[in-house]
Amino acid sequence: MNSIMEGWIQTCRHELLDRTLIWNQRHLLHALREYKQFYNAHRPHQGITNARPLHPLPPPITDQAKITDLDVRRRQRLGGILNEYHRAA
Repeated sequence: MNSIMEGWIQTCRHELLDRTLIWNQRHLLHALREYKQFYNAHRPHQGITNARPLHPLPPPITDQAKITDLDVRRRQRLGGILNEYHRAA
């Protein structure tokens, strides 16, 4: 468990805290909550075939026409430090 937490803390530092100027404790807690939500709900994890911990893997797209017509939208979090990409419905 210690190695898992060390990995999470290192990832949080590199992806969030090294790029953010934290003003006070309230701002830090807000940024950490946003990062936790991003980390668990959206960010792909390379160790488990790019699966997100709280969601199953989507089915693969095998039809070439669907691949070329993908409409991808970006949602910025924390002022653009974190970006989420979704297919438009």
